[in-house]
Amino acid sequence: MHNDPQKPTVAVIGAGSIGAGWAIVFAQTGHDVRLFDAAPQRLADARDEIAARLRDLQEFGIMDDAGDVAMSRILFCGEFDEVVDGADHVQECIPEDLMTKKQIFADLDMITATDTVLASSSSFIPASAFAADLPGRNRILVVHPANPPFLLRVAEVVPAPSTDESVVARTEQLLKGANMAGVRLGGEIEGFAYNRLQGALLREAYCLVRDGFLSVADIDRLVRDGLGFRWSVIGPFETSDLNTRGGIEAHAARMGPYYARMGRERGQDDPWTEDLVARIADARRKLLPPARWQHRCAERDRALMALMRARRNDPALSICRDEE
Repeated sequence: MHNDPQKPTVAVIGAGSIGAGWAIVFAQTGHDVRLFDAAPQRLADARDEIAARLRDLQEFGIMDDAGDVAMSRILFCGEFDEVVDGADHVQECIPEDLMTKKQIFADLDMITATDTVLASSSSFIPASAFAADLPGRNRILVVHPANPPFLLRVAEVVPAPSTDESVVARTEQLLKGANMAGVRLGGEIEGFAYNRLQGALLREAYCLVRDGFLSVADIDRLVRDGLGFRWSVIGPFETSDLNTRGGIEAHAARMGPYYARMGRERGQDDPWTEDLVARIADARRKLLPPARWQHRCAERDRALMALMRARRNDPALSICRDEE
């Protein structure tokens, strides 16, 4: 079975967890997918893993097609030339090694059509680091997903200075058609945004364990049942906005000095200046007028109640109770 001819054909390079995840994302939304890995056993294992995840998605009712229909859209390829032949979009998912990425993108630039978008799933390395000297650098960018991509439906879109705007627009449209939210960064920065946010929490978590304040299990519990649980329905800025009457301005005035001192304790001096707080507060007020603050708090609470009910009633969520 083949996809809608209006949907781009996607080639995925590397059949690890990210590559297999991308294959699921695109296959379940009607794209023809070619998945390549140089290791035959890895490719065989990916076939089994993808089939199992597609069955799971069907069981939970979060996929329109039957699992075997989506599976039929994936061609498992052992030859590099075969996987990219005729592809509209190539998604590279190889390990995080600069020299290897340089080589593979040089190869891709030579053997793919000049209008094929070449994207890297890189977690930390910006496209300019491995594509700046390539003739086709205008069609190369980073599209970094959360893991697993077929469940965490968001990806960072990070163009290099040389990336054409039309390539970025095509990529954002591809993601939208695959039910992925594309979050575009305003420039290249090591680690992009997802891993810089994640890294900030991990750095502090490592320090708290190192200094004897909490165990590894306790850190995971605090995030799983507290920060992460709340962040699953609202993000950190909205959390701050709803945590204090008066909104994010009041929160920053009360809590900002404490956070600044904790940052300096770790060697980081990035205070929340009045101008920065005003800018963020203005963005929040456009999203949430003060008159809707109380209503939004109630919406947050009801969303968390729904998650609590699911945790209590769904056996699949016993993972949240394993350590209790």
